[in-house]
Amino acid sequence: MPRSKFTVTAYQFDVLQMLCPPEQLTVSEWAEKYRILDSRSSAMPGKWNNSITPYLVGIMDEFNNYETEVIIFCKPTQVGGTEVLQNMVGYTVMQDPSPTMIVYPTDVLAKSISENRLQPMLKAVPEIKKRFDENSAMLELQFDGMYLSLAGSNSPSGLASKPIRILMMDEVDKYPGASSREADPIKLAMERTKTFHNRKIFLTSTPTIRNGHIWRAKEEADIEKHYFVPCPHCGEYIEFIFKNIRFPDDENMSYADRAEVAAYVCQKCGCIVTDNDKHGMLRLGEWRVVRHNTRYARTVAFWSNTLYSPFVRWADIAKEFLLTKDNPEELQNFTNSWLAEPWEDTKLKTNADLVMERQTELPALIVPEWAKLLTGGVDVQENSLYWTIRAWGDFLTSQNIAHGQALSFEEVDRMMNLEYMTEKGTPMIVNLCLVDSGDQTDMVYDFCASHSDYCLPSKGSSHAQLSHYKLSRINKEGSRAYGMTLVLIDTEKYKDMIAGRMKRENGRGSWMVYADCDYEYAVQVTAEHKVNVKRNGVTRQVWQKKHSHGDNHLLDAEVYAMAAADVLGVRTLHLEQEEVPKRQNPASGKEQPEEQWIIANEDWMQRGGSYGS
Repeated sequence: MPRSKFTVTAYQFDVLQMLCPPEQLTVSEWAEKYRILDSRSSAMPGKWNNSITPYLVGIMDEFNNYETEVIIFCKPTQVGGTEVLQNMVGYTVMQDPSPTMIVYPTDVLAKSISENRLQPMLKAVPEIKKRFDENSAMLELQFDGMYLSLAGSNSPSGLASKPIRILMMDEVDKYPGASSREADPIKLAMERTKTFHNRKIFLTSTPTIRNGHIWRAKEEADIEKHYFVPCPHCGEYIEFIFKNIRFPDDENMSYADRAEVAAYVCQKCGCIVTDNDKHGMLRLGEWRVVRHNTRYARTVAFWSNTLYSPFVRWADIAKEFLLTKDNPEELQNFTNSWLAEPWEDTKLKTNADLVMERQTELPALIVPEWAKLLTGGVDVQENSLYWTIRAWGDFLTSQNIAHGQALSFEEVDRMMNLEYMTEKGTPMIVNLCLVDSGDQTDMVYDFCASHSDYCLPSKGSSHAQLSHYKLSRINKEGSRAYGMTLVLIDTEKYKDMIAGRMKRENGRGSWMVYADCDYEYAVQVTAEHKVNVKRNGVTRQVWQKKHSHGDNHLLDAEVYAMAAADVLGVRTLHLEQEEVPKRQNPASGKEQPEEQWIIANEDWMQRGGSYGS
């Protein structure tokens, strides 16, 4: 018997529509079916087409993998990372409404993207527009069954205010780091998702430095995937890597001419892959696991570079490299934004193994015979104190003779007042110790005031100084240290000196350590490296931790010890033993006639001015 259709009213139809289960679609399928690119934000307006950027499909569909909690996309600029994020948002609104948050580097950027990119994208999809509340606030978009919150990473209150099931973070390497007052914004945002067993977290960014957010997240992921494409000649699946872009090495050709004939050489068969081959290779490509850290993967990282972009030619990449290779700042941008690799300046790069190579034959607590003074440095933390004692000789030759961690200032005082013996048994004591007053300031001032015979408070300068250190005065009313000398230290300059002298072979002018030095000390004194950082439009090199969780307390203590030696005039120690040589006849070594006369008549004044002929 044929079935007849029931006629329903409009409101009944709307209710029945709401009861319909969502379509069985992945994020990439949803994008191809519903996503509309507008002319304001896309060079190719119209319906989304997965075949244009096929490498994004695997990243989007990882969102539908119920086993995956965290998705990381480490990428170059302009390859679709933000579009992936927006497709996940559109999918969530239509297919799986849930409380969602997107975090951008700043509040200002969040407002701009909401107005100029996100809302136009969502309204361009008719099915989403029907669910959107036009009265929504700029940073709080309301939809049927869910809300979409936008926040800046510089606003801790915005990150910690509401429970979130789906968290998306864009350009995380531009987020501020953790501070003594606020937690890491990424961790703070992730805390919002703890109550959801089916949470999803998506992080994407162009990398900056090796200890930046996105590169660290990629390295710590359970699984790392790279995109492999088949060579059109041999059929082997390969990765696109920059070193396989080849161009003439003819100095008589301009950079533009050399780049224009650039081609990619397959690392398997050595055949040339042209720009025309790339698109077909991308369509047949696949994401493959290159690193697997655990059996049960919850965090999956994807990595890609500009070579995969269908909009960039080999010539464009070669030209950009040739134009930037001689300028460190521009080369860093090429490394980050084109190769999606972290920048690391190797000029002042140090490592723990280098410190272990600086061991001498002397054991701990024994002062080298060449030493002329001892200095100490103390880095003050909330729960403990890190101290070091270093011997100094001519030409800034130095050796660490002791270091450690103390739980009280009494322990530090005992170590600084011990007598340390030289190889021949001559006792020496610490001539000057500088104590960090940036933390526990009042306690440090009291300690220094009570031990002013060998101790001065110090503080790292927040700005570059003309000299390595500057002597100031404590003007804190009511403090026992009022009027006491305060040493302001340009820590960047001293870290440069330590890194430079650490590379010298043991001997004159080297920065050495005692025999059988512990490896933890070596790790701490090399816990930082120098990188390019852009602030307020100005790029400068600064020392930063290699890993945000690594300790650098003994490095800071060594900085204070070196500054103390500077205050005592360590740079001129070698002048104290220099003597003016006696004048001699270079020919015979005998006195000249006039000198012989002076010697023979030295007592002429006592003889009343008479003298012999």
